[in-house]
Amino acid sequence: MDRKIKKKKWTIKRVSLYAIGLLFISFVLYSFFFADKRSKLNVDLEKITIAEVKFGVFQDFIPVTGTVLPSTTRYLDAREGGIIQSIEKETGELVKQGDVILRLANSNLELSVLSQQAALYEQINRSTTTRLSLNQNDLNQRQRLAEIDLQINLLEPQFNRLKQLYEKDLISKREFEEVAEQYKYNKIRKDLTYASYQIDSTARMRQLQELNASEDRMRQSLEGVNMILDNLVVRAKIDGQLATPDHELGQSIVRGDRLGQIDVVGTYKVRVRIDELYLPRVEVGLKGSFSQSSANYGLVITKIYPTITEGRFEVDMEFTADQPESIKRGLTVRIRLELGNSAEALLLPMGGFYKDSGGNWVFAVDESGDRAVKKDIRLGRKNSEFFEVMGGLEKGQKVITSSYDHFGDNEVLILK
Repeated sequence: MDRKIKKKKWTIKRVSLYAIGLLFISFVLYSFFFADKRSKLNVDLEKITIAEVKFGVFQDFIPVTGTVLPSTTRYLDAREGGIIQSIEKETGELVKQGDVILRLANSNLELSVLSQQAALYEQINRSTTTRLSLNQNDLNQRQRLAEIDLQINLLEPQFNRLKQLYEKDLISKREFEEVAEQYKYNKIRKDLTYASYQIDSTARMRQLQELNASEDRMRQSLEGVNMILDNLVVRAKIDGQLATPDHELGQSIVRGDRLGQIDVVGTYKVRVRIDELYLPRVEVGLKGSFSQSSANYGLVITKIYPTITEGRFEVDMEFTADQPESIKRGLTVRIRLELGNSAEALLLPMGGFYKDSGGNWVFAVDESGDRAVKKDIRLGRKNSEFFEVMGGLEKGQKVITSSYDHFGDNEVLILK
């Protein structure tokens, strides 16, 4: 007897179809809700640079270039113009203070000096004549006073004797009056002459003081005129090494021309040109250093020249201790100039990424090391080696620091 066979509801085929559908729906839902939709780019590890964020001492410094100069220099400028008559010292020679370097000749100047000297000597002679005249007048007045005193001294005893005789009626009145009048006249004459002498003496003293002051000025002028010819002889102002351009005999020199300079040998300074952006932060006392022959040498700013030329200003730096033995004038050195105090900070090495991101974001490598994800950060100060990390990164994180030029707008980099 035939039996009715029931049709199976869950066949292998049906289960397989349902499973496939369920997987598809799950994939769609996962892609829609959970999958990473960020754009990705495959990157070759050998073509990028990865650096680790570390704690360290941040030194706020900038690299600058300095030129070595003598610490002390005296320039030789022509005080008077003329023709080079002789060259006593050549460039590069060591000179002592007072040594003659050049001799100039100027005939017009010599004639002018002779004329001025003659005029001054004439004025001095006139002043001397005036002084002699004043002194002679003083002597004449004193002589007149002496003569009057003599007359009074002669008449006074005679006047006293005749007065006694007259009072006793032993002589006539006329005889007594003649002597009395002479005596009285000479006394009045003495008073008048002495008053005149006092007035003349006061005027004479004032005139003599003026003459003395005038003669002093004339003698100073004469010394100055005499020194004009001395200016035709160029002498060393200090001990040192002479540096002059090429001079030739017979060469014409104009007043004010720079004839050379003398550098003190053995001590040097460094003149540094710095970008004007750093002018508010640069001050006397800031330190710097440079390396030469495997040794490090310290410098300190001692003078700032605030004048800005071509976007830069200059400072003078002096050695804080020993200076290199091989150092020479004109040598160029690379200096690390500190702009502030050193401090502990989170440091990110410098790299080409800054040009593309402006320091606002970086590609940070995740823990697996297979991917780098775009991440916002905040940077602070920088020097030629590191950025100071202010936020967005932690110690030990790895960051792609090479250029981001070829990464486009992708947010995730797959590292291979």
